[in-house]
Parts: sequence; C-alpha cells; structure tokens
Amino acid sequence: MKICPMSDLYQKKAHKRTAILAFFFLIWFAGLLLRLVQLQVFNHARYKAEVIEQNQNKRKIIPKRGSIYDRKGKILARSLPVQSVFYTPLKGESYQSQIDKVRKLGKVLDLSQNELERIKTRIEKKDRFIWVKRKIDPEEEDSVKRLSLPGVFFQEENKRFYPQGTLAAHILGRVNIDDEGHGGVEYRYEAILKGKIGECLILRDAKRREYHLETLKAPEPGKDLILTIDETIQYIAERVLEKAIHDNNANWGTVIISRPFNGEILALASYPTYDPNNDPPSAEEEMNRAIRYNFEPGSTFKIVTASAAREKGLVSLSDTFDCSKGAVFIAGRSIRDHKVLGFLTFPEVLIHSSNVGTIQISQRIGKNFLYQMINAFRFGEKTRIDLPGEEPGIFRPLSNWTRSSLPSLAIGYEISVTAIQVLQAINVIANRGIMTRPKVVKEILDSPQKMRTRPPLQRRILSEKTSAEIVRILERVVEEGTGKDAQIIGYKIGGKTGTAQKFDRAAGSYSSSRHLASFVGIVPTDKPLFSMIVVIDEPKTGYQYGGEVAAPLFREIARRVLLYLHVPPQEKPLATTLTAQAWRELKR
Repeated sequence: MKICPMSDLYQKKAHKRTAILAFFFLIWFAGLLLRLVQLQVFNHARYKAEVIEQNQNKRKIIPKRGSIYDRKGKILARSLPVQSVFYTPLKGESYQSQIDKVRKLGKVLDLSQNELERIKTRIEKKDRFIWVKRKIDPEEEDSVKRLSLPGVFFQEENKRFYPQGTLAAHILGRVNIDDEGHGGVEYRYEAILKGKIGECLILRDAKRREYHLETLKAPEPGKDLILTIDETIQYIAERVLEKAIHDNNANWGTVIISRPFNGEILALASYPTYDPNNDPPSAEEEMNRAIRYNFEPGSTFKIVTASAAREKGLVSLSDTFDCSKGAVFIAGRSIRDHKVLGFLTFPEVLIHSSNVGTIQISQRIGKNFLYQMINAFRFGEKTRIDLPGEEPGIFRPLSNWTRSSLPSLAIGYEISVTAIQVLQAINVIANRGIMTRPKVVKEILDSPQKMRTRPPLQRRILSEKTSAEIVRILERVVEEGTGKDAQIIGYKIGGKTGTAQKFDRAAGSYSSSRHLASFVGIVPTDKPLFSMIVVIDEPKTGYQYGGEVAAPLFREIARRVLLYLHVPPQEKPLATTLTAQAWRELKR
C-alpha cells in the first residue's frame, strides 16, 4: 500500500511544532521552577517578613494597674478602660489624603500643632502604626467614630484616675501616658502595681484594614495596695496646712501624722501641691518636702539633747542652770535666748526652750556621747520610709566637729534633718524608747482572700524611764512653756517648739528675718494615739516663732482629728475656769 507524501510531510511539521512547543514549555517551566525556588527557598525569610510587616502588627497590652486604697478601703487611685486612637496608612494612599485625615482628626481631638507635626513626621517616615491620641474621653471617641475615616482604629487601654484630686498627691505620686509610676507609691511599688505586660497581634487585609485582633499573651493585672493613710485625716491636714501657709504668707509647709507604736503614717501633707489627674506638675509642686527637704531643726532637736542627758544620768531633774545673762559666747559668736530667763531647772530649760541652758547641759554630756545619741536616733541617714526620693540629711562625723559643733548641735544647728526624721525621734520618746520605721503601705492584696503585711521593724534607743521623763517634760512645754498655743482643753498634749534662723549664703551668716517654724508633739501623752510634726518655712506676717506659727496649726489639726476619731476628753474642765467660748470651741 502506498503512503501519501503529503501525509508524511504534515506529520513531520506537526512533530516539529510539538517539539518546539515542548521546548518552550520546558524553558517556561524551568524558569517558573527557578523562580519558585528563589522565592520559597533563597528569599523566603525576607518576603515572609515583608508580608507579615504589611499585614500583621504586634502590640503590647498594658495590664490594668492595681488600685490604691486608704486604710478604710476608700479609693485613692484606680485605672479604668478608655479608648486610644491610632492610624495605619492604607495601601497606595497618597500623602495628601493622609494629611487630610490627620487635619480632620486634629479638629475633633483638639490636637496641638506639635502633635500634628509629630504625626506628619511619622507618615513621612512611612510608619505603619501611628498613635494619634491616647486615652481619649468618650465624647472624643464618638466624634472620631462619626468621621468614619479608613485606616483610623481604636485600641482599649487603661487610664489612671485619682478621684480625690490633689488629696495625698505626694504620697500617691502619678503615672505617665504609658502607665509608668512617677513619684510616691506609684513609683516605689511600680513592680507590684503594674502587673505583667501582654501581647496582641493585629491582622489586616490587602488594603490594610484591620480584620482580626488576636491575643498572644494575656496581661496579668497589678496587685492592689492598702495604705496606712486615713483619707479624712489627710484631708484635715491638707486643708488646715494650706490655710496656714496663706495666712502666714509662708513659702511652703508640711505636716506628718503617725502612729508612734508601729510607724504607720496617717497623713502626710506638703504644700504647694498638685493634681495628679492633670498635666505633669512643676518641680516645686511635685517636691515632697516631708521627706526631701533638709533644714536645720532648731529647738525641736533639744529633745535629743535632753534624752542624751537623762539616758546616762549626766544631769538630774533638779539640777539648775544659770541663764540670767540671756546669751553665751561660743567660738567668737553670741548665742541668745528669746528672752532672759534667769535660773532654770533641767526640765525648765526644755520647757522655756533656753539655748543658754541647753548649751550648759551639752557641756556635761560631752561631744562623744552626744554624737552617739544623734547616731542612735539615726539622723544623717534615711528613715527608709517606703516613698522614693527621701533625703538622709547632713550630720558630720565626729572627726569634722569644730569648737562650735557641740553647743550648736545641742540646740539644733550644724545639722540638717527632714521632717520625717524629727517625727521619728518624737515617736521613739512616745513609744517608750523604741524606734519603729515609718511606712505608708499597710498591705499588699494578692487576692480578695489573701493579704501580705510587712511587720514593723523596731529597735530600742532609750530606756522606758528616760522616755517617760521626757514625755512629762514635753507635757509641761505645752502647759506652761513655749508650746502653750498647742493646748487642747481636756487633753494631755506634749510637744516641743522650734524656731531656726535660716542661713543666708550671700551674707555668710544667719538671717534675723528669715525663720523656719516648727512644732512636734504627741496626743495624748499618757497613751499616745498619734504624733505630729508641723513645719512652716519663712512666715512673713509678723509671727515667726514655732510657738506662734506652728503650735496653733498643730492644735487645730489635732483637735479636728480627735473629734473625727471620737476620742473623749481625758479630763473635764472645771466650770469655774471654762468659758462659754472655750466650751463651744471644744464641742465644735
């Protein structure tokens, strides 16, 4: 049978075309295979990272911060959920379109020019996550939602609120926008309050619209704190202190109230103050002068000198001292009494706050034992109260003392202290000679059922006999001495006044017109319920002595605290000596 030549020719051409197509297919397949190998093997990590960067975003989840309560469970600080606004540029979106969105957001969120410039800079840098405004009000949230802007999203955060405003600001401190503590217990107990940070994953589609939020690591909320502070006593101290500062046209002031037997701080007020809910305060407002301001204490320090004299039996209660000259010359300078006082017994030296008599007592004590006693009271070192920024004060070593150091230290000069250190000293005397560390945190709550309590740290400084003697003398200071204006009818009050001249560095001498007035005392003396120190810096209305400025402030605060605590008078005043006005004052 004959085969048609045309059929052979057609088959040859078909085979040829098939071979050519197969060749090009093999080349195409080889190229595709090489490209897949390049993408999936050699460049896999890089391209995967780019995809993740475009479509995923990991963010920290800030946990809810622990709440802070006063000793009776009243809320002083808490965190509540609020919304924050962030912006993610859409794929292919023009720069001008993004700027238009920012301008619209700026109007409803009241963004400053600096904030707008910050967002624009982030857009220019092609950042994929840009905070617009954090922790906004509900009204602002509604305004942003009404705009319905693509690429604008919300993320829930927690915002710190201080319901009582300025109350206890120097104890509480504040937090920044990232919920990090600044000052007070917010800073000191940061690790306990903040909890543990979590992490979430934000997934987006090709147009960078958020479509899923996945929690990778759940945050752990912070623990709650119960303070030793009593909200009402704190309020009393702050309001009375503020009024006294204005009435006396003083620079600043501080009041601390504590329980002597365990060191718990019931109130700690420092003025000027600030509201932690508002913008960051100035350094002047934020400074906690109760623990951070060093000053020469003046006559309140005589309780240490008197304690040293009696602890070693170097002076008897019946010993007398000649103060009739009204002054004594030490190392080329004159140290005077506020008035000529004549011959005084040992208790009377303290009662009338005689510098001349105290210096004579210091000569009997000697520099070695006075140095030991000042050290025992832990002046020159921190009390270790659980608040940040405490100053240790300044107390020079014995090797650096001069001829004037012994008499100067005996009356509260050549040493710098803080208010909390002086309060700790009076607490030793009130607590039968035992020192207890001051504290502001009472308990750390692990759960509603479980609480941790830090036991008080105690150390004996004086004998019970010495501390009881000094308490009785301090009673007389208030009854008949420089502290008369601290008296509260029906209650036994003990305390010591202090009036320290401030050193003028420009003049190189102590000023006769600039004083620091103070009073430290115990209420009541037979069974101390609380102790208190009052410090007023540079009163300028004519009254400058501690007995004139600080003692009345002490009395007013103590009177109100006693009424609040429902402490009845210890003694009923005689009807013949109690005026109607005094009775009304007592009942008020």
